[in-house]
Amino acid sequence: MNEIDATHRPVRQILAGPGGSSGAAHPSARGPLPLRVRSRADRVKIEHRLSPAQISDDRIVSALGQLMEAGLLVGQNEFERAFVAVVESCGVPAETAWRWFYRNSVAELRSGQASFSPVHLRARSLLVGDEVLEVGSCFGFFALQCAQDGYRVAAIDIEPAALRLLDAAAREFGLDITTQVGDARDLPFPASSVDTVTLLHLLEHLDSSDVHRAIAEALCVARRRVIIAVPYEETPSEHFGHRQCLTEHDLRDWAAPWSSSHRIDVFDDHGGWLILDRR
Repeated sequence: MNEIDATHRPVRQILAGPGGSSGAAHPSARGPLPLRVRSRADRVKIEHRLSPAQISDDRIVSALGQLMEAGLLVGQNEFERAFVAVVESCGVPAETAWRWFYRNSVAELRSGQASFSPVHLRARSLLVGDEVLEVGSCFGFFALQCAQDGYRVAAIDIEPAALRLLDAAAREFGLDITTQVGDARDLPFPASSVDTVTLLHLLEHLDSSDVHRAIAEALCVARRRVIIAVPYEETPSEHFGHRQCLTEHDLRDWAAPWSSSHRIDVFDDHGGWLILDRR
């Protein structure tokens, strides 16, 4: 009997690596990375001949997103496992591949080449004080850039594996970043302990009932400012684990309970932004 995941789908094996050009295969994803996919009921094989110099977050997300749209990958679980499989099948040890992945990804974000560059650039421009806490850091690209800019940085995420990768990347870059496993709804930091707390493309991952709790936690920890950024989508991106579509109305609704204690700014720039400054 096939294993079933939390969404009641059969769990397929995800493989990646070099493949031949013969035999039936689905058309390759065009554009960011040349991938060919062989999809069966029990497994997916992603064939490629990528070198470490070709892999980055932006390129892999774009390529796998096309496979999601074509129905060759289904759901967040397959997307995430395919992502790791592609990174770790580039002909070098996994540790070396992740070093290349981080080096390439941060360089693309810094140069403006990555699709997420405008979000990180705007967020960095909004930082106040000397200390930054990134809540929901995932791979930690924003935390790394803040540390490169001279900020004292802490990063928290619910996934220990992501933080282990960030720890290794920080050592590789020669940066000091404090990482901690934790939940946005219950931050393990003292009140008023960090100048700026960021929640960048995080709250769309939460159910509506948990969003206000996460914002309250961030406001408690932030000494001066909380920066919130969200995507505006017509439908939630399942492969990213998004649970809700958000609008400016949602941002203003989130801010309303804090209007007497915080100055509020809501604006659009590659999605929606909510800035809350302690009065």
